[in-house]
Amino acid sequence: MKHFKHAAGAAGMTLVLGFWLFCYQLQMEGVGLTVIDRLKENGGMVLAAAVIVFLFQLFRDQIGAGWQTTCEKVPVLSLPSQHANPNFYRVMQALILLAVIAFAFMASRSVLDLATLIMIYVMLGLGLNIQVGLAGLLDLGYVGFYAVGAYTYALLNQYFGLSFWASLPIAGAMSALFGFLLGFPVLRLRGDYLAIVTLGFGEILRILLNNLTTITGGPNGISGIPKPTLFGLEFSRRAEQGGQTFHEFFGMHYDANLKIVFLYLMALVLVLFTILVIKRMLRMPLGRAWEALRDDEIACRSLGLNPTVIKLSAFSIGAAFAGFAGSFFAARQGFISPESFTFMESAIILAIVVLGGMGSLAGVILAAIIMTVLPEIRAFNEYRMLMFGLLMVVMMLWRPQGLLPMTRQHVELPK
Repeated sequence: MKHFKHAAGAAGMTLVLGFWLFCYQLQMEGVGLTVIDRLKENGGMVLAAAVIVFLFQLFRDQIGAGWQTTCEKVPVLSLPSQHANPNFYRVMQALILLAVIAFAFMASRSVLDLATLIMIYVMLGLGLNIQVGLAGLLDLGYVGFYAVGAYTYALLNQYFGLSFWASLPIAGAMSALFGFLLGFPVLRLRGDYLAIVTLGFGEILRILLNNLTTITGGPNGISGIPKPTLFGLEFSRRAEQGGQTFHEFFGMHYDANLKIVFLYLMALVLVLFTILVIKRMLRMPLGRAWEALRDDEIACRSLGLNPTVIKLSAFSIGAAFAGFAGSFFAARQGFISPESFTFMESAIILAIVVLGGMGSLAGVILAAIIMTVLPEIRAFNEYRMLMFGLLMVVMMLWRPQGLLPMTRQHVELPK
């Protein structure tokens, strides 16, 4: 009887929410709102979902026991340990890298453009992973560092004529400086209080960019941001005065896809640089200090570590990678505005870290692919945020440690 009540309540809630979300929708027409009836299209889907929820809640214990029995009978496919067989992992990494590079010359223009966007989110996820996954500092304003990097390149090019390659390290350094300055007010904060302050930072920065119309262009943004070049060779049809194009230098016919391929490969190089730096830091005492701070700040302090330095380093280094991603985003788009750096971007980047697994580099890459590709599917695009929320709820119930949890080298004493 107890399970029946819970099942009936869950099915009723699914029916009510699904009815209003999928069967009747509001749409703007001119200055007014109209109600669109989709009961015939989606009514059966909502009813089927309610029946599935009812049966799942009613036979929850039996389903759980059957699933556990099935998992025990199915043999577990285990890969060799990285430390026991490092050559296997080196070969696998080399093959994956070759496949990713070869993908640039086989995929269509639209798919390659989407893959470049995935690379940007991978960089952002890896940078936030330092703050949230490794150091345990919940940052809801990470998009602010992303905006700093983008506007740094745009303004340096607009006012001083600096190229992308000259602006890239400056953008990373400027974002790291903002992360360092943000770290000071939040040194004594943790958890929800830290999240509120960082959320305020991201919103303040966006409003500031919106209001500084004489410098940043305000809501109109900055347009005409030049694309990166390869040793001074441009990928456009015609070069600017005093420049030279890539296809003219090599005696080739102009191909618009070359620019997309170059941007993809450049994003890949930035991602590889980010991964190598973070993996190196994880082996250093700084990486161990981040994890000690995440697990227990009091124990971290008792070991003689300085939490102030550890927090500031996590904020600064994590922000620097957001600056790199922001400058590349500005170069890829050719136009930026404050509306490109809303809180929703921070929420998506945080969801990538949580979904992939806190502290896991491979998990962040996998989650970035999922969170970027799903909205491109037409069936999911209309209910994008609903799917994101549902995905996070399922992950918290089914696998709270993430898709690919972080693994650490450890030593087991013989029994």
